[in-house]
Amino acid sequence: MEKLDIKELFKNTSKYKDQEITLQGWIKTVRDSKTFGFIELNDGSFFKNVQIVFNNTLSNFDEICKFTISSSITVTGKVVLTPDAKQPFEIQATSIELFNLCDQEYPLQKKRHSFEYLRTISHLRPRTNTFNAVFRVRSVVAFLIHRYFQENGYVYLNSPIITCADCEGSAEMFNLTKFNLNEPIPQKDGKTDFSQDLFGKQTFITGTGQLHGETFAHAFGKIYTFGPTLRTENSNTKTHANEFWMVEPEICFCDLEDLMDIEEDFLKYIVKNVLEMCPEELEFCDKFIQNSLIEKLQKVCNSTFTRLDHKEAIDILKKADREWEFKPEYGEDLAKEHEKYITEYFNGPVFVKNWPKDIKAFYMKQNADGKTVAAVDLEVPGAGEIMGGSQREENYEKIINRMKEINMDTEELNWYLDLRRYGSTIHSGFGLGFERLLMYITGMENIRDVIPFPRTPGNCDF
Repeated sequence: MEKLDIKELFKNTSKYKDQEITLQGWIKTVRDSKTFGFIELNDGSFFKNVQIVFNNTLSNFDEICKFTISSSITVTGKVVLTPDAKQPFEIQATSIELFNLCDQEYPLQKKRHSFEYLRTISHLRPRTNTFNAVFRVRSVVAFLIHRYFQENGYVYLNSPIITCADCEGSAEMFNLTKFNLNEPIPQKDGKTDFSQDLFGKQTFITGTGQLHGETFAHAFGKIYTFGPTLRTENSNTKTHANEFWMVEPEICFCDLEDLMDIEEDFLKYIVKNVLEMCPEELEFCDKFIQNSLIEKLQKVCNSTFTRLDHKEAIDILKKADREWEFKPEYGEDLAKEHEKYITEYFNGPVFVKNWPKDIKAFYMKQNADGKTVAAVDLEVPGAGEIMGGSQREENYEKIINRMKEINMDTEELNWYLDLRRYGSTIHSGFGLGFERLLMYITGMENIRDVIPFPRTPGNCDF
């Protein structure tokens, strides 16, 4: 007798027609009458449930009728095709054995729960249809990210989590120490004496793998990092978290135009393939989370991505016949309302490039005008900014001068600056917030609902 995963049964139903098989999983629903009953069973291998039909010829029929939602069971039965029913087959049970009877106080009964409530039971929410779909999509998209870069000749770099450099110059990094914070901290000359700490100097939990990525790109040509990122922003928006995952490729012999080509190809690849690999999950998301989600994703795959300068984007916004909550200005960032308008204006994804120097990071390529840098943000309909990248400044003197302008410590980054002295190249890279991509693909509105155990201000449960 063959033990199967439910996914295998759905994908190759005809192969098992009239055969006796064994399934193991958890009860999603159970209902009964006097002589027969139905169980919806799921084993985690597939989004859809299998219907189990049982009747009073089973010796433990009365016991089965009392099984609770989320109890774990083993079912043996015959596969019977049901082409005229909602499901193409069912299992007519010859044996149902209980492994664990779920407690009656199980908080996920058969009713609709708010996302806010489900965050309070993050250890159980993957069992709901919504989060089962979301986290299965998360797994597939992670796989596709690796597959894209591996198929295109990139080397995967595990960049360090512990660093001594404030890589972004943003002061939004977590300090790392072994000092006992319940005891007096060692002091020297009125400051913390980090020489007595584990690494002998002040250290941080990194906010990006980019700078280390550039070092490997200058050995391998093309690399990518994909891992957790932590920042201290005290932000409670729907799109910010203190722990999230970032995808960061770095490419040598690549200018800003080349980079935009790669970003467009990458996004289309991910979206096209997740549509093919997660049809059940995305159909559910389309129906219950965001109407016309699949149409939106298909449109991205077939769109031509517009490219325009930041100044051109501001020109369009200033000419728009509408009242802005945040007035668009040439030297400033784009607000969410601006991003939304720009993508609607062009009816598709838009690259906004050549940004004001003063609002971008020190490592970005300085343009000839002295006012802008070769940076680019990709804005997509319904989500706004989804990727941010730039051509990196390859000139040693220019990057040194820029760091001094903004009072950055060049000594801590001398290893990074060496790249401009030892075989520098025209090189570029981008960063993609993994969770923001997942929000876009699933239609979920809150970053807390696309990451298993969210870490946000005031929240570090589980």
